[in-house]
Amino acid sequence: MDERTLLRLAKTHGTPLVVVDHKVLRENYAQFRKYLPRVQAYYAVKANSAPEIIRTFYEAGASFDVASMAEFLAVHENVKDLPDEQRQNFIWDRVIYANPIKANDTLEQLDQYRPLVTYDNYEEVNKIARYAPHAGLALRLRVPNTGSMVELSSKFGALPGEAVDLIAFARNAKLEVEGVSFHVGSQCTNIQNYIQALNLAAGVFAEARARGFELKILDIGGGFPANYDDTVPAFKVLAEAINTELDRLFPGPVEILAEPGRFLVASAATAVAQVIGKAVRGGKLCYYVNDGVYQTFSGVIFDHCQYPLKSFTKGPTFICSVFGPTCDALDTISLAEQLPDMELGDYVYAPNIGAYSAASSTSFNGFPPAQVIHVNQ
Repeated sequence: MDERTLLRLAKTHGTPLVVVDHKVLRENYAQFRKYLPRVQAYYAVKANSAPEIIRTFYEAGASFDVASMAEFLAVHENVKDLPDEQRQNFIWDRVIYANPIKANDTLEQLDQYRPLVTYDNYEEVNKIARYAPHAGLALRLRVPNTGSMVELSSKFGALPGEAVDLIAFARNAKLEVEGVSFHVGSQCTNIQNYIQALNLAAGVFAEARARGFELKILDIGGGFPANYDDTVPAFKVLAEAINTELDRLFPGPVEILAEPGRFLVASAATAVAQVIGKAVRGGKLCYYVNDGVYQTFSGVIFDHCQYPLKSFTKGPTFICSVFGPTCDALDTISLAEQLPDMELGDYVYAPNIGAYSAASSTSFNGFPPAQVIHVNQ
């Protein structure tokens, strides 16, 4: 989105402001489908659960990965007007509850919809058998997360060596295990993670078949990286490597799905903030803006992500510190930002901030989250 439009929106709506461009959402989804034609995209709602975003992806033909009952109901809201049978078919075919650990009351609520859910341990099988016996299951594998910005393998995933025993255990509990899933870690720029994970999954498929269990679904998870900077490999290159392995290891009629979140929404949103304070500390210029890590820039803390700031003001730049509006010293956006000499009331903006940002905003210290506006819907 060009600077003139951003500045006009900031002056019209006030700041802090997050602008979501739905044209970019649709372009990202189309790119994913183009380069991974065998893979059905299940948008990871946790990346940004705004109802407007869910609706755009629903209309584009996406499926959905949810990880809480609230996210499930947000997706369900988009299909509530369908006839009962069509709505149930959508949930069967187009929704996966991909949180391997679920509370009992969540399973009870899910059971009536008979969705696909993930699991990775014996206790979870016992819970599902008791509280959601009508669900379909996908076993989550532990796979390498080397170099990914957010590592997930220490929290979730069964060891490949115990995978088929867990499939057998679930089958013995009268549950239907439909496939295998994995996650290579969020913002994965290491293509080898996908290659190793696909080979591990293929081994589990082969062992399961040898023991009489025919699997029909492979969920290759999320982790597809947003193009934050030039160090991120082009999505086309990543997709080519994945396609090669899929065709080699899974040539048969296996349904392939994935859970892209960050890749689909990160580049679709821009945050705009206003300079509310200015000081020189230790010889360094410091700016204070009316958005911070407790609001839109939460990814600095929770997502290990930096969002380079840009200024509408032109001129020579200096290494500056940028702080958020709260009284907490943790509310630090950057200690090494290249910005020009700005005045109070000037605006700054951060592109590529659509994923895991506004979705994690709080009202800490009494500062409310940024207003979010949606354009090109």
